[in-house]
Order: sequence, then C-alpha cells, then structure tokens
Amino acid sequence: MPRTSPLDGLRFAFGTLTVFPVRVTRWDRQAARGGMLCAPLAGLAVGAVAAAVGLVLLFLGAGALLAAVTTAAVPAALTRGLHLDGLADTADGLGSGKPAEDALRIMKQSDIGPFGVITLVFVLLAQTAALAQAYDASWARGAFAAVVSATVARLALTLAARAGVPAARPEGLGATVAGVVPLRGALLAAVAVTGAAAAGSAVFGPYDVVRTGCAVVLALVAAEALLRRCTRRFGGVTGDVFGGLAETAAATALVVLSLG
Repeated sequence: MPRTSPLDGLRFAFGTLTVFPVRVTRWDRQAARGGMLCAPLAGLAVGAVAAAVGLVLLFLGAGALLAAVTTAAVPAALTRGLHLDGLADTADGLGSGKPAEDALRIMKQSDIGPFGVITLVFVLLAQTAALAQAYDASWARGAFAAVVSATVARLALTLAARAGVPAARPEGLGATVAGVVPLRGALLAAVAVTGAAAAGSAVFGPYDVVRTGCAVVLALVAAEALLRRCTRRFGGVTGDVFGGLAETAAATALVVLSLG
C-alpha cells in the first residue's frame, strides 16, 4: 500500500466531513487515520464560514437572533445535514428500546421518528439561543463561539475514532474510521485544540480563558458519555453516531460559552 501523505488526510477530512470541493483520492484506513486527525481543521473551516455569514448579517443590520439562526444553519448546509441526520437517527435508535440489531435497522431507515424530531428541535434551539446570547454580547464573541463549537464538534470525531472503539457494522463510514486514530494522537489533538481555543479567548479576558477551556472539555465529556452509551447499546459506532457526537459537542460548547 502506498505511503499516506498529509494531503491524503486533509482530503479525507474535508471530502467526507464537508461539502467543500475536495476530491478524496484514497479511501482506506491509513487515509482515514490522517483524515480523522485533521477533522478539527475541517471544523475550523466550517466554523469560520459560519461566523463570516453571521457577521455579514450583523453588519447589514440584522439582529443577534437572525445572525444566530444563520450561523447555526451554515454548518448544517456545509455538511449536507449529515450530522443532524445522524443525531436524529441516533436518538431514534437509543430511544427505541429494541435490541442492537433492530435499533441499527431503525437508524438506517430514511424517516425520522419522534425521538429524533424532539432531539433535533431542542439541540438546534440550544445552539441558536447560545449563539444569540454570544452575538448580543459582541460580534466578536459570537464569531468566536461559532468557530470554537464547529472545531470542537469535529474534535469529538477524532476522539471517537481512537483505537479500541469498535464499529457496529462491517460497512459504512463508521467501519472505515472506527479505531484508526492512535490514542496518543487523539489526546494530543484534544490538548492542541483546547489550548488554541483558550489562547484565542484571552483577548476577552482571563475569565474567558477558563470558560473556553471548560467549554471544550465539557463538550468532549458530553460526547464521550454519548459514545459510551452508543457502544454499549449498539456494539460500536456508526456514521450516524459520529454525527450525533458532533452535534452534541457543538451544543455543549455553545451552552457553556454562553454562561456567565
């Protein structure tokens, strides 16, 4: 097998986690390893676009709420809604009360059940409300919250793809990326993103450094709790589970950033 280059990982990350016009040249576990390690960079790009659109609306005279709604909508558009769809399917699977095989079959269906709808509504409301509060404080805080939440959402995927986390199915994106990231690499990525986010918030004051660090850590804790629940319930991870983890981490980070 040819040696994997850093560009293979970047292409994998942007080609699978965004709608940016990037062609995935390799679809194997070595490329997936690099791709999942680069996932936070894809999140950074998504967050930057979301923040830019929100700021344009603010500067055109839109209120904080409209800017927040648009900022929350941009990541959905840039991921073809896959993460939100994964969140809904994961909620339906967990809420079904069925054995693992039946729950996975429910998750694979194209329709969304009541658990999925309720989860989508409350998660999107939480994200929008938190972003609106951030924009109310200042345009800079709103933009920063958008970037941090999108980056942390993809960092949760890096950690979920670490060695030792099995796939629930033998096919699909979950099977391709499950267990590909060495634990040390996943932890280094988490430390790097947490440090960068905390450092970036220093312009707002020392309290924000602590709050931002806590936002990243608590977002990862929430995603980890969901990951463990899913691996116990389904026997491993799926592409839907990865989507649910991303949205859970994003919402948790935004809520924590809105506190205080």
